[in-house]
Amino acid sequence: MRVEARKLLWSALVGVLLAIMYTGVVDEAARDYTEQGFRRVLATYAVARGLNGVISVVQGTEVSVEPAGVGMTFTPGQILDPVNDLVEQFSWLVLASGVSLGIQRLLINMTSGGGFTLLVSVMLVTAVVFHNWKQIPLAVSRVVARIALVLVVLRLAVPVIALLDQAVYWYFLQPQYEFSQAALERSDAELKQQPVAEKLPAMSQDEAMLDKLKRIYQSASDAVDMDARLDRIKQVATEMSERILDLMVVFIVQSLLLPLLFLWLFYRLALRLFHMV
Repeated sequence: MRVEARKLLWSALVGVLLAIMYTGVVDEAARDYTEQGFRRVLATYAVARGLNGVISVVQGTEVSVEPAGVGMTFTPGQILDPVNDLVEQFSWLVLASGVSLGIQRLLINMTSGGGFTLLVSVMLVTAVVFHNWKQIPLAVSRVVARIALVLVVLRLAVPVIALLDQAVYWYFLQPQYEFSQAALERSDAELKQQPVAEKLPAMSQDEAMLDKLKRIYQSASDAVDMDARLDRIKQVATEMSERILDLMVVFIVQSLLLPLLFLWLFYRLALRLFHMV
């Protein structure tokens, strides 16, 4: 009875696998995940490149003021130099994440093709028939079953791993991604709105005393305003660094660590099943 129940279980499992492969539910869900991942990558990459351009412009800005008639030149954008290096590295990481998603999508398209699905189906049905046909030698039945198992792993491993990766993103990584992405977009907009002060013309000897006092007052006000701008740029740089690091964690976990972890778990499960058949 136990043998018959085991045969029935394996037959039911094969039926489920065939249904999964021919309905394409897992494949379509995995493709949808990769498309969503691509959109996230493109959005983040666009923000990163935009930040790089804005930071480069701000870095080249020189602001001159003359408090009390003493000329002073500020380069506030130099505060963002370390952040600019971080943005460059982050851009490469996001690009690598997009390449990882592209490889996943390519493998899904390759393994979900009609020809490969038909081959897997034939091997699965053959394995079930050989397993239930007593006249077939046990060694032959095991070889066919193991070949079928390898083909099933090749057929379903990538889409299943993609879906597991997406599930972890939804439950754990999505809030961190959305918060950090929005923060970077705000930082980008704020840096674009930073005013560029013009250098005041030098005071001439013929100016009236009242005009000179007005000019000195305006220069002093510009100097105070420059201090406030420098403090705000420092705050923006600090927040940008924190949010970029958060996003780097998201992309590393989602595009590198999780796929490798799930692939290893899939391999261990397949190896265990391989020794059982």
